[in-house]
Amino acid sequence: MLSKSCANLLSLVSSGGDFPKIGRTRLPRVMTVPGIISDFDGDDDDDRSDCAASDVVSSVAQERRIIVANQLPLRVQRDPESNKWCFEWDNDALVLQLKDGFSPDVEFVYVGCLKAEIDASEQDEVAQFLLEKFHCVPTFLPSDIQNKFYHGFCKQHLWPLFHYMLPISPNHGARFDRALWQAYVSANKIFADKVMEVINPDEDYVWVHDYHLMVLPTFLRKRFNRVKLGFFLHSPFPSSEIYRTLPVRDEILRALLNSDLIGFHTFDYARHFLSCCSRMLGLDYESKRGYIGLEYYGRTVSIKILPVGIHMGQLDTVLSLPETARKVQELKEEFEGKTVIIGVDDMDIFKGISLKFLAMGQLLEQHPELKGKVVLVQIANPARSQSKDIQEVQDETHFIAKSINEKYGKDGYQPIVFINRFVSTLEKAAFYAISECCVVNPVRDGMNLVPYKYTVCRQGSPLLDKVLGTDGSSSPRKSIIVVSEFIGCSPSLSGAIRINPWNIDAVSDAMNLAITMPEAEKQLRHEKHYKYISSHDVAYWARSFDQDLERACREHFIKRCWGIGFGLGFRVVALGPNFRKLSVEHIVSAYKKTNSRLILLDYDGTMMPQTSVDKTPGKEVISVLNSLSSDPKNVVFIVSGRGKDSLSKWFSQCEKLGISAEHGYFTRWNRDSPWESCLLAIDFDWKKIAEPVMELYTETTDGSSIEHKESALVWHHQEADPDFGSCQAKELLDHLENVLANEPVVVKRGQHIVEVKPQGISKGVVVENLISTMSSKGKPPDFVLCIGDDRSDEDMFESIERCISNPSILSRAEVFACTVGQKPSMAKYYLDDTVEVIKLLQGIATASIQPPKSAHLQMRWVQVRNQLSKLHSLLRLDGNKLVINEC
Repeated sequence: MLSKSCANLLSLVSSGGDFPKIGRTRLPRVMTVPGIISDFDGDDDDDRSDCAASDVVSSVAQERRIIVANQLPLRVQRDPESNKWCFEWDNDALVLQLKDGFSPDVEFVYVGCLKAEIDASEQDEVAQFLLEKFHCVPTFLPSDIQNKFYHGFCKQHLWPLFHYMLPISPNHGARFDRALWQAYVSANKIFADKVMEVINPDEDYVWVHDYHLMVLPTFLRKRFNRVKLGFFLHSPFPSSEIYRTLPVRDEILRALLNSDLIGFHTFDYARHFLSCCSRMLGLDYESKRGYIGLEYYGRTVSIKILPVGIHMGQLDTVLSLPETARKVQELKEEFEGKTVIIGVDDMDIFKGISLKFLAMGQLLEQHPELKGKVVLVQIANPARSQSKDIQEVQDETHFIAKSINEKYGKDGYQPIVFINRFVSTLEKAAFYAISECCVVNPVRDGMNLVPYKYTVCRQGSPLLDKVLGTDGSSSPRKSIIVVSEFIGCSPSLSGAIRINPWNIDAVSDAMNLAITMPEAEKQLRHEKHYKYISSHDVAYWARSFDQDLERACREHFIKRCWGIGFGLGFRVVALGPNFRKLSVEHIVSAYKKTNSRLILLDYDGTMMPQTSVDKTPGKEVISVLNSLSSDPKNVVFIVSGRGKDSLSKWFSQCEKLGISAEHGYFTRWNRDSPWESCLLAIDFDWKKIAEPVMELYTETTDGSSIEHKESALVWHHQEADPDFGSCQAKELLDHLENVLANEPVVVKRGQHIVEVKPQGISKGVVVENLISTMSSKGKPPDFVLCIGDDRSDEDMFESIERCISNPSILSRAEVFACTVGQKPSMAKYYLDDTVEVIKLLQGIATASIQPPKSAHLQMRWVQVRNQLSKLHSLLRLDGNKLVINEC
């Protein structure tokens, strides 16, 4: 095993069996090592010179990106004569093309599987060679895991589900198989192990690609809490109604959220992902300065929306080849006098090839004059897997094509030319160049770059201009695209004719419109597409993603991070450098040596869990509040947004407890004192305006309700659909702000609520008033404990912070502002949940009990106190007596 402590593992100096140091020279296209690996086409001088140059050692430190994908960007085959492996770059691989978006000084390391099965006896030698010559780290999966991982879980579960196909019956998709899921997890773990062998976690950025590796972020984050990690999904992400059927839905979502940046092709895909996080994990997202982010245990997970582009330089090179021009000339002669419609699709169940053929038949049926004049050339890329579904699609497609050709064809004319074989990039470019229209109509597809490639090929090159008789000025470029509205590239092609591929009539009409459209309009549409495609190429996409990843990781080393959870439930908690957990031990010493203490406690979410249906406080809560408030040195207040009647009833057993209701509008210092209103002469006529508006939204939002307080109106949507409720809350907030613009009120949105209340009423004002009152009585607080959980409690923390900065108010006080939950807050301390809040209060209540003064009893007292501290939930003070509650 390689050392993981090395700052840059790839810079190890070659020695014997160790990995050699990698230079910064250009990587050769085809690599050869005598006696180990042979060339595809034999050695040439260029390859030999590259091989020699690659051994040059560079001492210059480089930026590095680790690109992780299911497959390495390499072509591999065994030489039939020498029986040795040979490798070359796969220039069509996206993960190889994306490096064009970076400076030449940036070093790339690729981690992934090879497109061939390497015998175990050869794996070490091949791995060392690929690392040295190609910067590639091969991931060798055992054959059983490989089959269950890729052909099983990826292709039978994830790929159909992400394309909106549910296994409704045994004959319609594969049912969930936990053995396949376990293989998927195991494969991702093996990928993670390979990344760990080469990563420098403090410097390197890791970019993980596609649905094959969706749980990989958890394994990397578990090993390196501050790893700089981006993930891009190249397939669709389904709506929550589809995704939620996956039995391991939470595990995958939480794994993805261990990334720093998650990328999607379209807003729809990102919206579906965010909706799943909201509905299944209860996470809300915010858009700040144009960036969408999810708060997840103190970390902000950024969302990136940008469709991938094509490699312009590679396609331009193909268009400039003489071989391409010859192929174009050949095809031009073959289809002389005919209008060519081109389609290029993978052979799978979602590409809609048979629907396209049916539309072609409909076109010829409705427009007989087009017979003999229009040809649909359909290129079918070989299927990536051989399942029963694929075979059925192939049989159906061939049958429909044959039927249409028999019905509408004649000697020398076939309306559908079906090419079901491997077609090179050069030949595809030639077909694109001669085609007047491109039809891309999958029923569901992640991105699909065929329209992009078609547009660039129609732009042509000087060499093709001579063949086609165009020069770009007298004959401007033109093209027209018919595109399915269910694919990722559709939103970016604003000049395309968008169609529903299931609507055969609509597709037929679109094809007719495309071939009969005026030339000037074709030119305008082409120019619009080409301008976008040429400026948003794969380099632009990669550069933009990398910049956002750097931004997302900017605060990694500012925050303190640690991991919690087991298995795929693992996550990293990231907190500010001064934000830490509040413990009994930390607070007790300050509590004991102070004499004028102010304790401020929120209720819902702090003393009582938000999920509790019955909000009545239990005996444990009443006991600890009585224990604290009975101490003459303490002023204890419940500061809540709830009404005074509910709070009076719930805490009727707490004689000395102070209560501030409705965010401070009503206050009483103990059970027997009267309620005081902060604004006795306030005008509540605004309720007549706000209430009808809230009633309107309540009627239209199932699960919502209105709470009437004496000083405020609150619209609750906790029981409503999460997405719809949140959307309605935003709209209601805007509506109320408009109609109440001239009223003396504020409209605020809280956790599942929208509240309207008088100006000048907040929990922060409560804090200031209490501190001021205590100071006026000659007992300024020298100890302040404030605990809350939501946005309204942040007002308390902010007021305390202002008081601390004022030397005349809290200059020497011990202050403990604490939020519930690990999240960004004005407070400097946190507790995990309401259970920890109660334990903390019980701990300090127990700590305030004074030991006996008799020296001979002190040792026994320590023993008793240690036992009592373990049973502090059963203790309460009744005057000066220590009472143990009944179990």
